Amino acid sequence: MSFFKAWGEFMMVATRAHAEWELETSRRIMGDPKRLLLLVLFIVPIFVFGPMVAAQVMDQAAAAGDVLPDVLGGKKAYSPAFYSTGIFIASILIGLCAGLITGCIGAGGGFIIAPALMSAGIKGILAVGTDLFHIFAKAIMGSVIHRKLGNVSVPLAFTFLIGAIGGATIGGVINRVLYEINPVLSDAFITTIYSLMLGGLGAYAMMDYLKARKTADPDEGAHGGRSEGAELGNLPKKLQAIKAPPMITFDQNLVPGGRQISAWFLIASGFLVGFAAAIMGVGGGFLTFPIFVYTLGVSSMTTVGTDIFQIVFTAGYAAISQYAIYGFIFYTLAMGMLIGSLFGVQVGAMVTKVVPGITIRGFYAMAVLAGFVNRFFALPGKLSDLEVISLSPGTIAVLDGIGIWAFFIVIGGFAVWVLWTFVSNLGRLRGAEVAS
Repeated sequence: MSFFKAWGEFMMVATRAHAEWELETSRRIMGDPKRLLLLVLFIVPIFVFGPMVAAQVMDQAAAAGDVLPDVLGGKKAYSPAFYSTGIFIASILIGLCAGLITGCIGAGGGFIIAPALMSAGIKGILAVGTDLFHIFAKAIMGSVIHRKLGNVSVPLAFTFLIGAIGGATIGGVINRVLYEINPVLSDAFITTIYSLMLGGLGAYAMMDYLKARKTADPDEGAHGGRSEGAELGNLPKKLQAIKAPPMITFDQNLVPGGRQISAWFLIASGFLVGFAAAIMGVGGGFLTFPIFVYTLGVSSMTTVGTDIFQIVFTAGYAAISQYAIYGFIFYTLAMGMLIGSLFGVQVGAMVTKVVPGITIRGFYAMAVLAGFVNRFFALPGKLSDLEVISLSPGTIAVLDGIGIWAFFIVIGGFAVWVLWTFVSNLGRLRGAEVAS
């Protein structure tokens, strides 16, 4: 039980840290005309080349007597594959929902992107690659590496990246090998990973919410205190006591002489982060914060700066080298999600000013569990296709339907509620902005 609690706290810290990065990045992009211009430049190919590429692919398929695949996307790296207005709008809505969750709940909403894309008929490997590319584009646009160098431990970052690149490479290879063996096997693998992660996190979040209801403080923030995960034992002290050279020194500005950690622990941590990023498409920043702070003992200030630095390289390397060059990104979807998430994060963050914190924590638990239900009910169909279990087509259709409808009702309902709350409280929100 203690392990489950520690793991739940660890994952909670991870989602919140990623949400803070999302919010900071979104504000930086939306508040800078140059960055908005860069966003426009990212989107131009969709409207200029997208229709032409789509028309050419369809003409070639018709001439050859082929039928276009049911799976959205194609094998043309970097291209806005199979463009259509409907697809682009759908991607904006997915990004919007993820952004609303991130901004309002204060926890990364990226966990809904891959399930949403897979529920829409996109193969898991394409969903992962597209999500990674969307994170990379956001990181590039919002990067403040040159401004944050004061809080970046360059030795920590580069040692960490050695492991992250290795982990991302292996994770990407695994996904591609499974896809080449059988696309359904790849989908089943990704679905299983998401089921385990979201199931554990959702259960912890729901228990945390039910516990918080009994002692709810009306003045407590939407996301509870920041102490979750702070007491995970003496692991940082034990690891820093192991003098396995080479040793990396950090936090010299906080501790006389600084702290030290073996480079091997940094490389191992980077490997885990890179591997998870490439497998799930969640971006390197998802796990970096809790690993740095609660496992390696790095200060929060140094961690934040270093995380901003490394996520550009981890997400970029994984997205481009492991997916984009093999054609496993859907550029149109990635850019649509970027637009939607930038807007959604801003709106969601403002809504927290007029909604009780306990309510938002309940929505967070429901959103995570909705993602779990979506992937859990999709898994039997994939196992049946792999002939691991035997199910009738009717049973598979019912299970898939339960997962898809439960997911989109919860996520869509939450999005509508946030937007309605935002619109109906514009007066109060303007007053809060002026007061601040």
